[in-house]
Order: sequence, then C-alpha cells, then structure tokens
Amino acid sequence: MKPLLLAIETSCDETAVAILCGRQVLASEIASQIAAHQPYGGVVPEVASRHHLQHAPKLLEHAVAEAGVSLGEVDAFAATSGPGLASSLIIGTSLAKGLALGFGKPYLAVNHLEGHLLSPFFEGDDEIEPNVALIVSGGHTLLVEVNDLADYQILGHTVDDAAGEAFDKVAKMLGLAYPGGPEIERVAQGGDPTRFDLPRSMLNSGDANFSFSGLKTAVRYLLPKLARSSEVDRDLCASFQRAVIDVLVGKTIAAAQTAGANLVTVSGGVSCNRELCEQMSLGCKRAGLGLRFAVPRLCTDNAVMIAFAALLHLERGETTPLTKEIDPNLALA
Repeated sequence: MKPLLLAIETSCDETAVAILCGRQVLASEIASQIAAHQPYGGVVPEVASRHHLQHAPKLLEHAVAEAGVSLGEVDAFAATSGPGLASSLIIGTSLAKGLALGFGKPYLAVNHLEGHLLSPFFEGDDEIEPNVALIVSGGHTLLVEVNDLADYQILGHTVDDAAGEAFDKVAKMLGLAYPGGPEIERVAQGGDPTRFDLPRSMLNSGDANFSFSGLKTAVRYLLPKLARSSEVDRDLCASFQRAVIDVLVGKTIAAAQTAGANLVTVSGGVSCNRELCEQMSLGCKRAGLGLRFAVPRLCTDNAVMIAFAALLHLERGETTPLTKEIDPNLALA
C-alpha cells in the first residue's frame, strides 16, 4: 500500500501544504506572499513569518479537505528544515513535528534544495537517474552531480548573487515590480538581446562557479547613459536576460561534459523562464545531452517537491528525530 504523506514548506515567502499518496497528488495548497513583499522590493523576514503563521493552519485544513483524508490516516509528516529564513522555517517544522508527535507518526526533515533537485523526476514512476543538475532560483544557483538519492556532489555555486536575485535587483533598477524575473522576461519579449554588450562573468573561468554581481553592476553603470524608452528598456531586458542565460547554459553543459554525464536536469523558479528553456534545450541537443526540466508547478517553492523528497527517503526506511533543529544554512552535500 502506498504511503500517505503530508509535507509543509515555509522556507521563505511561500506557505505550502501538500498531501501525496505515493506519487499521486491528493492536495497541493500554496499561499503566495508576493503582494505583501512588493512594497519593499524583496522578502522581509518578519513579514514572511507573520504570513506563515496566518496561512499555514488554513492551508492544512484545506489540504486535508481536498485530499478527503483525516490527519490520523497520514503515515508520515514532513517539513522543510533548511536552507531558508530561520523565522519562516521554524513555523513549518514546528507544525509538522507537532502533528507527528500528536498522531504518533514519523517525521522527516527535508532539505529545500533536495526538493528542487529531485523535482524533475516526480512525474511518472521514473527512478532517479544519474545527472548533472542546475538549481536556479532567487536564492540559489548551483550545479550538482547526482549519482543517486542522497548521493550528491556540489560541482559549482554562485560566489555572489544568485541568478534570480540578479533578476530582482536589475528589475528594481528599472522600476519594475517584484518579483523581477517574470517582469524582465515580460519586458524582454521582442527585444534585441545583442544591442547591449553585457559581461558573461566567469563563463570561461575553468570551474563550475557562477557570478552575477558584475553583470548587475554593468547594468547600473549603463542606465544613466541611456535615454530611456520602451524600446531601450525592452532591448536592455533582453540583453540582460540573454547574458544570464548564456552563463547558465554554458556552465551547465561544460559541467555535464566534464562529469561525463548523459543527462542534465533543471529546477528552481528561474527555470520557468522560457528563454532559458529554449536555450538550454538547444545547447543540450548540440552537445548530445538528455534534458529534463521540473514541470512548471514544481519550479517555484511548493510542498509537493518536499513531500516527494520525503517519500523517497521514507521508502528507504529513513526518518528524522523530532529533536532535529532547523538549519538556515543547510548544505546539500
């Protein structure tokens, strides 16, 4: 019989609850906080934690109703234990631990990054295949060699801003709304990505690390020199977006070839960017590499990916002591 698993995700500014029966999604509830953080142009930890406290119990109630199960029927409870904002993480983990303790069921602490890492394999009944994974989001940009579940090696990471963070900061410079990634992608449509010669930092550094602060700074210095118009903004957004994508695609393919991998996987919120999808697909095809993206609904922060990671560990007989603390700086490997 397939296990019934309930997971809670509160690592940053999305409150989410999901219930899985095996890999079947019985319920997936998400409360977005975008409107709450837009006036500040970024996530405010105190605001985020306050909204988690407000929304988590309601989402739990809605998820149970949608799934048509009772909490007593759940076989295990899971929550994101890191990395993330401490004041946010503690809310989800406390709720999941309380439910596990109250119903006498196992608890599983899940690494948020592992949730992203495994999400391309959620659809269907596929096993985790060896691959080189790009996790690219607002808070993280890293390349990981995946051999099996929990067998990961970090190949490279950002040495400063994450790609999504760079999108947000450049969008703020341009007066665009938060979050910046979708806004820059929207404005960039129809723009000329070759009009502005922006840096591709560390593209040929000989390692798998990333840097986007120089690109962000280049945009900051360029802006005062421009006579702003809708056409200029369109071309600037297209040029910035292409610069980020060239680095992501180039670094990922180089890392996969160096590792001798046959498959590339891509996950995280920035992987929703259509231009990234197109360029990564073209690059992998030219390099003779297989490619799997997480489906869009699993790209941004969600509890389904957390439940899936927990499910795979539970199937191995692995659980977590209730004494396990959150770790805002939790590493993947």
